[in-house]
Amino acid sequence: MNKRLFFLLVVLMSLSLIGIIFVQGYWIKSTVDDKEEQFSYNAKQVLINVSKELQNKELEAFWFNFDFEDSTALKLNSDNLEQYFGLNEYGENANQDYNKILETNHKESSDFLVSTSDSIQLAKLINNRVNDFLNKDKVSGSISAEERLDRLMRMEEVEKDMLSAYISEFTSKIPIHKRLSKQLVEKSLKEKLQNYNLKSGFEYGVYANSLATKVHSDNFILDSPATYSVPLFVNISGKSNYQLLVNFTEKKEVVLSSVILMAALSIVFTLIIVIAYSSALSQLIKQRQISQIKTDFINNMTHEFKTPIATINLALDAIKNPKVVNDQSKVARYLQMIRDENKRMNAQVENVLQISKLEKNELDLKKERLQLHELVEEALTHVELIVEDRSGYVKNHFGALKSSVLGNENHLTNVIVNVLDNAIKYSVDEPKIDIYTENVRNSIILKIRDQGSGMSKAVQKKIFEKFYREHTGDIHNVKGHGLGLAYVKRILDDHHATIHVESERGKGSTFIIKLPLIT
Repeated sequence: MNKRLFFLLVVLMSLSLIGIIFVQGYWIKSTVDDKEEQFSYNAKQVLINVSKELQNKELEAFWFNFDFEDSTALKLNSDNLEQYFGLNEYGENANQDYNKILETNHKESSDFLVSTSDSIQLAKLINNRVNDFLNKDKVSGSISAEERLDRLMRMEEVEKDMLSAYISEFTSKIPIHKRLSKQLVEKSLKEKLQNYNLKSGFEYGVYANSLATKVHSDNFILDSPATYSVPLFVNISGKSNYQLLVNFTEKKEVVLSSVILMAALSIVFTLIIVIAYSSALSQLIKQRQISQIKTDFINNMTHEFKTPIATINLALDAIKNPKVVNDQSKVARYLQMIRDENKRMNAQVENVLQISKLEKNELDLKKERLQLHELVEEALTHVELIVEDRSGYVKNHFGALKSSVLGNENHLTNVIVNVLDNAIKYSVDEPKIDIYTENVRNSIILKIRDQGSGMSKAVQKKIFEKFYREHTGDIHNVKGHGLGLAYVKRILDDHHATIHVESERGKGSTFIIKLPLIT
């Protein structure tokens, strides 16, 4: 797959996934909004029904409990209403003195509906109409409950409204807490909420002209976002000075509970898709990188083998020459060259096999007590000729007093050789290498510092990965197959040691190895 097509597929897949996430979010938000609107509609219907029920109960209480002594008592007037409610024209008990009435009237003015001259005239008109339909079926003697119920049932709606309006005109002078009990309000709210299947707690309060009254629950809060209101005791002209305000304390829980399951499933499935997509994309990118690295590795290994193979072929051709075959010194020289190149190829193959065994945990490392300083000096013998040939130097600065470590001699020597070889290869001019040791608590620190080309921060994070080379694909500039430092890292891990690099582009690199001491 070419790079452009791969990039296009990644972009399209990413846009599709983002689109799915936005659609799911929009669907969840729309569902929550719809459920909230449904809750608000049902809540308003509940309050409307509660308001009607409270107003009807006041009418029924008068109709069924007022004692008509005879048929003439059906004449509805203020005296009869005062007799039923036990109140005088000021809205107070009739046996209270006038001064106390004025004082109480002043204190509870927020609970009163003040009648105007217009409402008085309206009350007189209603009174005449109410008296007409009450006397329409006048009966002699006292009126039984059954008869009152029958009469109420036969009333037309307009008659009920006029009767209610007449009573309301008088009862408007009565304090709301004497017309309406907390128990009645709570019972009515609970019943209506159950009818509409709204399983929510509530707090309520009755207000008169925007002023709080004594009828309210203990924890009612006026400025709540879940507050709904409805007018109470509406008169015949459709006006009211009382409002019933209700806070549905569990509105959010009720709204969310209806969509929480589907929303949770939607979120879970979306997360699974995101995780699966991210994992697949990561694996796809990693596979592309591995494919590229393996291609580079094959190219590098081919170059590494091509040179010794060409040298061996030339040596063999030279030996076949009649002029050379009789010269034992030249034959010996060419045979040694063939042997050296063969060992070189074998070493390359052995490195690859060792890495493979390390990854499978099949490499058996026999460890013994070693002196790190001696291992460093041994490693120098493998590279000193190369360094001298390039007019460079390797200097030791052993500052550690203790250098005893537990390790495998061959592999630790190879580790140091590989690091030195890396320093030599990436030194543009003559290699200048300094080796330092020091003790830090129960460890020995080995630092190999060069003055080569250095490396960037991004390269420093990857140099210990298998097959990684900074100059990817450049097989002529710096020879190698990207296994040296990966081998170093695996061997040191097996020795419970660590390695990291400090470097800056153009200013060289310092490889720092930390090994535990034998105490």
